[in-house]
Amino acid sequence: MKLKNIILTLICLTAFFACEDEMDYNEFVNYSEEQVFTSFDRTRGFVTNIYSYLDYDFGNYGGAMLASASDESEYAWTSSSIHDFYNGAWSASNPKADVWSSSYTAIRSANFFLETSQGQTFSDFKYNKDYNEEMERFERYQYEVRFLRAYFYFNLVRQYGDIPLTTSVLTEDEANSLSRTSAEDIFDFIVSECDDIVNMLPSSYDGLTYKETGRVTRTAILALKARTLLYQASPLFNPNNDESLWKEAALANKAVIDSCATYGIKLDTYSALWGTDNYDASEMILVRRIGDSDNLEYSNFPIGVEGGNSGNCPTQTLVDAYEMQATGLLWNEAGSGYNPDKPYEGKDPRFALTIAKNEDIGWPNYNAQALQIYEGGANGSPISGATPTGYYLKKYLDASVDLRPDYSTSKRHSWITYRLGEFYLNYAEAVFNYLESADATSAEFTLSARDAVNVIRQRSGVGMPDFPLALTNQEFEKKYKNERMVELAFEGHRFWDIRRWKDGDVLKTITNMKISKVSDEEYTYTRVVKERSWNDKMYLFPIPDSERRKNTNLTQNSGW
Repeated sequence: MKLKNIILTLICLTAFFACEDEMDYNEFVNYSEEQVFTSFDRTRGFVTNIYSYLDYDFGNYGGAMLASASDESEYAWTSSSIHDFYNGAWSASNPKADVWSSSYTAIRSANFFLETSQGQTFSDFKYNKDYNEEMERFERYQYEVRFLRAYFYFNLVRQYGDIPLTTSVLTEDEANSLSRTSAEDIFDFIVSECDDIVNMLPSSYDGLTYKETGRVTRTAILALKARTLLYQASPLFNPNNDESLWKEAALANKAVIDSCATYGIKLDTYSALWGTDNYDASEMILVRRIGDSDNLEYSNFPIGVEGGNSGNCPTQTLVDAYEMQATGLLWNEAGSGYNPDKPYEGKDPRFALTIAKNEDIGWPNYNAQALQIYEGGANGSPISGATPTGYYLKKYLDASVDLRPDYSTSKRHSWITYRLGEFYLNYAEAVFNYLESADATSAEFTLSARDAVNVIRQRSGVGMPDFPLALTNQEFEKKYKNERMVELAFEGHRFWDIRRWKDGDVLKTITNMKISKVSDEEYTYTRVVKERSWNDKMYLFPIPDSERRKNTNLTQNSGW
């Protein structure tokens, strides 16, 4: 197991902008305990370095997002390692193990800090005028680090199921003799940690002497607990459908919604979820700051646009998930109002904010030409790297980034770790499964599953019709999963949702769109179904062979 280094070399990140005394990442290379605690600055830097392992997905697999290993998108370049997820190349010897390595490295650092920080008094600085304030700050670090450790364990358990659990700094021999702890116990550990620390951190850092951004708050702790319990209650980890797990998940997600109401966190316009200042949107609970960059735009702006290199291209499968705004019905449902000759008119407004389509004007801002995604067009096949799906990505991209050589610009990017919208959807799923009806309420749960989803659909900038009353359970479940796909598109959920629901069969095909130009104002649209490989063993990742060779106590996940 890669639990060897006490302290890591920081991946170069600018990160955590905005206010005075921002949380900047510092570089640490093999510092000892004495070195870490020789100053408040070094201690703060060490903790911040653990924060740097918070995950984000702007293209972790050869430029591709996990969305392109799901049915949300297809990556345009065949050289990317993302295709291994569905072309038969994924294996225990090609395990896609970055999360294993980075999470255990971060956990090792967290354990080191929690062990060695106890009893530190920084007595050499006790006469400094800011000593008490710095010590107050230092006392908070242990709770921030416990959150981070629990967060990394969550990433591991959702990916591997049973995993080794340790809360101590181990020697290499000790680390390489650990056995796997059950997923149930890992979930319980995460929840217990959240319960222990939730009241030890502030709801906001704005009122403190040292104003900081990007750090863990009380609501973020509740969010980790709520997401953890939703996963624990889901079919992958709850095969017997224990309704008590759904109840705990519903209570935890309700607690996030209530906490947000208490502390002024509220739904924002959908378009505020990305862009330079998305970290400051009113809906955000925890955001992973990345820094100024144009890499995301370079890797996703349309081919044929100067500087654009194409990349994660939304599928027709995703496009078809956007209902018609006037009726709230899918394109192939009777009475939806869908016009096959004008297939994008009247769709859910989130479609135009997420996906760039044929004839879009001003994407990105410096592109004066309408997009030509049809076959033979300036942005379509057979150009190398052109979208294979008929669409290009907008969400998370900044249209104001200019990739032309004489005008090149970079903009701040931030990844959404937790936002309020997710927890309305989580709550809806959990309370629906507990009360077994979309319209049911109780003394504990006065907001029905249907009404919780409708809050999302009525958010500013969306304005979709409410889910109707008296849906059957099968109808609600289908509409709920569709709503979740739309609302959380490209935010790193769909890949995991399909697995926790055990809905892997949906990944056996994706649908793309072939667009042919008939005249200047007329096109034909042909759906093209593309097959992909799926095996039920893929609900969990393989334990890396390299780790099992070092540690014979590590068993392998079924099928690998």
